[in-house]
Amino acid sequence: MKANPQKATASQIMVAMAAFVVVIAGMRAATTIVVPFLLAAFIAIISAPPMFWLHRKGLPVWFSLLIVIVAVVLIGSLISGLVGSSVKVFTKELPVYEAKLRQYIAVILSWIEKIGIDTSGVDWTGLLNPGAVMKLIATGLNSLGKVLANGVLILMTVIFMLIEASSLPVKLRTILGDTEDALTNFDMFIDNVKHYMVIKTVVSLATGIVIAVWLTVIGVDFPVLWGLLAFFLNYVPNIGSIIAAIPAVLLAILQLGVVQALTAAAGYVVVNMVMGSVIEPRFMGRGLGLSTLVVFLSLIFWGWVLGPVGMLLSVPLTMTAKIALDAREETRWLAILLGPEMVPQRAVETAEE
Repeated sequence: MKANPQKATASQIMVAMAAFVVVIAGMRAATTIVVPFLLAAFIAIISAPPMFWLHRKGLPVWFSLLIVIVAVVLIGSLISGLVGSSVKVFTKELPVYEAKLRQYIAVILSWIEKIGIDTSGVDWTGLLNPGAVMKLIATGLNSLGKVLANGVLILMTVIFMLIEASSLPVKLRTILGDTEDALTNFDMFIDNVKHYMVIKTVVSLATGIVIAVWLTVIGVDFPVLWGLLAFFLNYVPNIGSIIAAIPAVLLAILQLGVVQALTAAAGYVVVNMVMGSVIEPRFMGRGLGLSTLVVFLSLIFWGWVLGPVGMLLSVPLTMTAKIALDAREETRWLAILLGPEMVPQRAVETAEE
């Protein structure tokens, strides 16, 4: 007697959903272990191409690994020191900035009442609370600093991942029995993930440097901190650049006035338009993109599962899942759903005519 295929499909969906819930609950319960591991995987993926490049140039594997690890330690120490010192000073000055923001809001509400709009029925002080944004940014950077402080565990994990990366193809051939299709799909998946991570990191680094220099020229306090924030949040397309600009522009209003704040905001707009709309698509390709809705939902989801650091890793994690889905024919439709907005074919044909 044959089983009902609809019931079999429904049961498979229910089992998959139950397994997904169990995995997410386990990740949330083990955040203290999962977050350093994911950061280590993120660093290892970015570090693997330079290590393999050095090995192809004739250096031994161990020496290539040593050079990459020394570079990772130096960069990690620099970022950790900059984040720690800048956040400490910024947090100390936060009450002063909040008081100035409340004064600005009071002046704006007074002006609104003078032109005849009644504001007495709404708690505008509670609704318009820009200080909460600055507190959120400080909390997120503090969380990142605490994770980076656990550098020994992350560094050891990165080292072992890079050591395993060189022997992984041999292990796969042994497991799969030289099945070329499986190896080709896996190689394509790994190459796409590395390509995405490396290009995104280079573009994000350039974005952070330009923003830091621009804010230094204008005279905004803590330009290095805002440059680091722009670097981290550039991994979150569309939304990340807006979130990164808010605290710097608010600080520019308090410190330098509205005109200089508009100048700072214009710098953010120009940099993100050039990097996000011109440079990044040219090197990355449109296929390695995500829907704006998916970006927003992944930001909320991974932030809920892994905390503030999960929000920074949300898009790389979702992008990795999309690349994995795109590598198999039967799951490619899910990758298309996660991808960027597509122009209808009829509209393309009309435009060509």
